[in-house]
Amino acid sequence: MKWSRALTDYKHFLHIERGLSQNSITNYAYDIQKLVDWLDEHDMEESPISISEKTIKEFIYQLAKEMNPRSQSRIISGLRGFFNYLIFEEYRKTNPLELIESPKLGRKLPDTLAKEEIDQIIAQIDLSHAQGERNRAILETLYSCGLRVSEATQLKISDLHFEEGFIRVTGKGNKQRFVPIAPHAIKYIDIYRKEIRSHQEIPSEFSDFLFLNRRGKPLTRAMVFTIIKNLTEKAGIRKNVSPHTFRHSFATHLLENGADLRAIQQMLGHESITTTEVYTHIDTAHLSKTIEQFHPRNQ
Repeated sequence: MKWSRALTDYKHFLHIERGLSQNSITNYAYDIQKLVDWLDEHDMEESPISISEKTIKEFIYQLAKEMNPRSQSRIISGLRGFFNYLIFEEYRKTNPLELIESPKLGRKLPDTLAKEEIDQIIAQIDLSHAQGERNRAILETLYSCGLRVSEATQLKISDLHFEEGFIRVTGKGNKQRFVPIAPHAIKYIDIYRKEIRSHQEIPSEFSDFLFLNRRGKPLTRAMVFTIIKNLTEKAGIRKNVSPHTFRHSFATHLLENGADLRAIQQMLGHESITTTEVYTHIDTAHLSKTIEQFHPRNQ
């Protein structure tokens, strides 16, 4: 079996059997391709079926020189899943990564933004351009609903249930959930739809997508990253801000204001409560205020 055939079959498996999104499948394939490229670079005639634990260890040793532990861990996990698939399909009997441990990782807490910083970023939007109304609407939606960037770019007009105060979101693995949306975000989406989007020429196949570029096609994830990066720089905020920062800020602010962790988990679309705990860390300033307010020694 050649690597190209094995990789193609694996991608079909991830799509059909596991229901993963195209972004997730692309990331898994990229990690396996790194191993294939490394084998080619070193003229190693190893197939997916014949490759040994020794060869995999050499590859991971090389990774350790070039990548941080988090990236190494992701690739090891991706390869382990790929070889488990080959075992499942009875191409192999053993997994060459079975005894290989991933680097130990601490919990990485992403940057979060204060409400004032989010307002600062949104205030930098130039509303004299048609794209300004769209950009304000998408940023308000990211913060109001805690969406992943891919969920926002795939949002459809048919997913908007404003009378009920909800939107339907299609998350990882094509799993759908209903998320409340604030009147503030509804207002700016309606402005964008009525004043900008309604005047665009939109190809029929994209007519249901909410957020469109100038050519009437759905916004890409990369474009949303670029929009947020440029606005953050203009606002003078020196943090590593991405669309996910808005999602993390959404969850953190809800938790700080007393929201139930299980409710936040449902809105974020997390399968595990542990994942939600990572994303919704409470910052040290909030902890200090809690101690000052409630500890008996401070009263």
